[in-house]
Amino acid sequence: MLKKLVRGWFAPVSASYQNFQKALLLGDIRAMNLYMNRVAASVFSFFDTGNRPSESEPERFYHGFVLGLIVELEDRYVITSNRESGFGRYDVMLEPKRDGDPAIIMECKVQDPGAERALEDTVKAALHQMEEKKYAEGLKARGISDDRIRQYGFAFCGKRVLIGERKK
Repeated sequence: MLKKLVRGWFAPVSASYQNFQKALLLGDIRAMNLYMNRVAASVFSFFDTGNRPSESEPERFYHGFVLGLIVELEDRYVITSNRESGFGRYDVMLEPKRDGDPAIIMECKVQDPGAERALEDTVKAALHQMEEKKYAEGLKARGISDDRIRQYGFAFCGKRVLIGERKK
């Protein structure tokens, strides 16, 4: 059911739907950003994102959207959402089923205009949260080395998206 729903969302940009997955697996942050912004501009509605996200769970819409983008990677990854790891709860984690694939942790944040002047600040907050809360510890405990773990911060503001990565 989720796959059907997601395919419907991406129908207007279906020719490049798998491009995000490919960019994610290759670690191509530029292509990830281009794809996400193209999709957000053509698919998101003001009624989806609103001008003031929910105070209790502002990332819910975006989090679901990101999950929808990666759901078809389930043959290569164990995909989990909102699970505890380290000292907190990550948004999305992809644990590889194959030795050569990277592990991926994603944290979604909606820009707080009162505290963050730009989407870059929101990305930094997401990356800082992952580091501070040690989300990668669960993967490391399962034998995945730090050099195989990628961490991405997703910043959202309406139809604008910025993805940043933790530098090693």
